[in-house]
Amino acid sequence: MKKIIVIALCAYFSGFGIDNLGAQTKLDDANGYKSFGKEIAPDNVTTASFMASHYESMKVGDSINSKMTAKVLSVCQSKGCWMTLNLDGGNEVMVKFKDYGFFMPKDIAGKEVIVNGKAYVNEVSVDELRHYAEDAGKSAEEIAAINAPKKTFSFEADGVLLKQ
Repeated sequence: MKKIIVIALCAYFSGFGIDNLGAQTKLDDANGYKSFGKEIAPDNVTTASFMASHYESMKVGDSINSKMTAKVLSVCQSKGCWMTLNLDGGNEVMVKFKDYGFFMPKDIAGKEVIVNGKAYVNEVSVDELRHYAEDAGKSAEEIAAINAPKKTFSFEADGVLLKQ
């Protein structure tokens, strides 16, 4: 009986990894993606340039449900608890993960992702901007230079696909 349980557990976990919060991540999706958080499909995806135009028309407090694809610019080097994505026109979007339910690998800058969730615009305080700069490994001088809140394009992802 123990052998059956061990075999069943091995078979179950062979397609999954456990991230540092204990949430399961599917390792080998048939479409060439690694999945984090809620399982999502790589279809009906909005491009980063299309989302950039949506963000530009939104006001602080506005939000829309969306699934978009973009290139990762940076990832929190402390835990992988946020990432920034490239939007056209020199803009970027700050992505956080719903309920801290999962984290991303810290070495994925430059890779393509698909994020699913809620796109919104908010104003980030000086303290929070400094915290993000610290997480990103910025110098003390760069952190000290942050002295005004910033309107940011944000995204709360419930699921992410990382292109392999």
